Amino acid sequence: MARELTEKDAFAAHADAELHLDPDALTNPWQAAGASAVAFTTGSVLPLVAILLPPASVRVAVTFVVVVAALAATGYLSAWLGGARPGRAVLRLVLGGAVAMVVTYGIGALVGTAVG
Repeated sequence: MARELTEKDAFAAHADAELHLDPDALTNPWQAAGASAVAFTTGSVLPLVAILLPPASVRVAVTFVVVVAALAATGYLSAWLGGARPGRAVLRLVLGGAVAMVVTYGIGALVGTAVG
């Protein structure tokens, strides 16, 4: 029986019998890598523009607001695409992102680096 199962495609037979996975239904790693590259590049444009365009006196505040808005939009979109309620997804991303930005800003202020 084992020989018959593994004769054609041993990997597919093992994946199905042991792991209950269909190898044809798995995500292509090249497509996943490409999608990640596009998503990260696209996601970096808003903060980059927000830090480069405004006057120096309001850069940090503008960037914070733009990034929080982008995180809220991302949370809503991911919930909508996943068929979930958007409230928790938006809250999770906004709170997590805001805390990360505040901590990062605080560490930079403690270290005393200046960008100019």
